[in-house]
Amino acid sequence: MSPDEGPVGPAGGEADAARPAGTAGPANRAAAASTAGSTSTTGTAGTTGRTGSGRQPAASAGPPADAGSRGRVDGAGAGYGEALFEPWKPGEGERIDLGSMAYDTFTRARLLALGAGPGTRCLDIGAGTGTISRWLAGEAGVDEVLAVDRDVRFLEPLAGGALRTLAADVTEPGFAPGRFDLVHARFVLMHLPEHRRVAARLCELLNPGGRLVLGDAVDLTTAAPPDTPYRLAMRAMWQALRSTIGTDISWTPEYPRLLRDLGLTEIGAEIQVPALTAGSPIGAFWLETWERTREAMLATGLVDAGLLAEAAESITSGSVADLSPGLVTAWGRRP
Repeated sequence: MSPDEGPVGPAGGEADAARPAGTAGPANRAAAASTAGSTSTTGTAGTTGRTGSGRQPAASAGPPADAGSRGRVDGAGAGYGEALFEPWKPGEGERIDLGSMAYDTFTRARLLALGAGPGTRCLDIGAGTGTISRWLAGEAGVDEVLAVDRDVRFLEPLAGGALRTLAADVTEPGFAPGRFDLVHARFVLMHLPEHRRVAARLCELLNPGGRLVLGDAVDLTTAAPPDTPYRLAMRAMWQALRSTIGTDISWTPEYPRLLRDLGLTEIGAEIQVPALTAGSPIGAFWLETWERTREAMLATGLVDAGLLAEAAESITSGSVADLSPGLVTAWGRRP
């Protein structure tokens, strides 16, 4: 699944190996990104459901049978992300949808500018709740989109028409879903220590002339002074994510260079930051993510319960006066 995007897609969206986060009532639902672990089978899911319609949440059937045996980034415990972002828990789909509501507009505009449309065969890695896959198959009118995630419970109700789903782990050596004109992954690679190897593998899945589009979190402000409750909470969140599931956003500004080194051409990149205001989807996304990572954040020693409450209040009231982490998107063309 994702946050664009996986755990937080900013550890989110989504994903087969990652996804973003956030939550609120239905009015604020939308990935992004970004993703908590799931099965690593490679079979396709059904063809029922409605392409282009709203998401119908799958039943929370509980953790997969092998949830206790798949290794985390640190090699122990639950599968990727499940220590913090269990996909079977109530509200996880809504949390991912909040990230999608915040970041999907940016992603859709970029994919359209790169030619997503009729005649295009697309691969959406870490598809999360399927907001980008559904849009590609519906409004964008691509010929086919394969939505891949380690846990496809949110995707299966959408399957049908141009949209297919695949439960798979992109980090597995045997991952070989075919060749595509457009390969997209948002809030996935930031959660993977082997992100360079995975990016290289995604390049190999492109047809000649095909486009690779990768997006991940970038934090422009919260590591620097002043030490407001909001910035301290963000620092604690990133440290908690790194120590528990391996999330690392320190390298994401290097995306253009990475794609160049992989042999792609016509490389471009951009950063988009959603407005962090009272009632905004991205604000709700971070509030829900902090709630789900609360114990891990407190364990960092960077914040205490009182400071977390102050940080949350600053977002809720709209007094935060700061930037949200943004989305860095980079793309390139296979010669």
